[in-house]
Amino acid sequence: MREDVRGELSLGEFAQSVNLSIWRLCHIFKSDVGMPPIRYLRLLRMERAKDLLESSFLSVKEIAFQVGLNDESHFVRDFKSTYGFSPALYRSQFKNKSLPEAHNGNGNGHGPTTGKSIQPKSVREHLVQIAKHSVLPSVHLFIYVFSYLN
Repeated sequence: MREDVRGELSLGEFAQSVNLSIWRLCHIFKSDVGMPPIRYLRLLRMERAKDLLESSFLSVKEIAFQVGLNDESHFVRDFKSTYGFSPALYRSQFKNKSLPEAHNGNGNGHGPTTGKSIQPKSVREHLVQIAKHSVLPSVHLFIYVFSYLN
């Protein structure tokens, strides 16, 4: 699922590939992952879409297609319900809040373009906000804790 978020493999084919009934696959998947496979695939799609919004210049419609959703309005609704922002608004806020390190202007590869250093508290607060709005908060929480310890 992680490798191909487009999800061209149906639930029936997925179950057959692991030699289980659809019901049994869903039961095992939910007990191991904590959610049904379809919901998990949706969350993976939204994570991938978020990454594409942050790192590419693809249109929202192209991103929807890249993550396996052919209906742009369905994609926008799912993205907004996951992150609280429409994809276009998320992209504009991401671009305004995060500036690439290579273009920061202070020469050391760290910190904002003004040359002022980021206070540790604001970095922690920013990481907490990312973790709160993430589809996979446990991964982001691990990153947050790891970065706080280092």
